[in-house]
Amino acid sequence: MEDEIRKIRKKDLEDVLDNEEEIAHKLNKAKPLRKFAEISKVMFQMLWDIQSGKYKRTPWFSIAAIVFIFLYVLNPFDLIPDFVPGLGYLDDFTIFAMGLGWIETDLHHYLDWRIRQAELKELEEFLEEEEDDYYF
Repeated sequence: MEDEIRKIRKKDLEDVLDNEEEIAHKLNKAKPLRKFAEISKVMFQMLWDIQSGKYKRTPWFSIAAIVFIFLYVLNPFDLIPDFVPGLGYLDDFTIFAMGLGWIETDLHHYLDWRIRQAELKELEEFLEEEEDDYYF
C-alpha cells in the first residue's frame, strides 16, 4: 500500500475532489463503510483547504494517503469487487482503516487548526462589535 501511495500525484488529488459527491454517496450507502462517512467529511475539507492554500502543514505522504483511500473506495473493481455479496467492501474497509492509522496525527493537527481559525474569527467579530460600540 505504501508503494501505491507514493505513486499519487496532484492530478489524483484533483480527481478525488472532483468526485467528492460520488465518494460520499458510496461511503453512506455501503453499510460496512458508513462508519467512515463522518471522518471522510473532515478529510475532504482538509483536502480542499490544502488545495486552496489555506492549510499548509500536511506532509505530501498524508495528502497522498487520503487521496489513495478515496480513489480505492471509488474504484468498484478493486481487490475484492464491490458487487461481491458480503465481501465486496471488506478491502475498502481495510484500506480506509489502515490509511487512517497513518494520517491520524495530521488529521488531529488539521482539526486543531480549524478550531483556532474559528476562535480567531469569533474574536475578530467580537472586536469589530466593540469597535462599533466605541464610536457610537
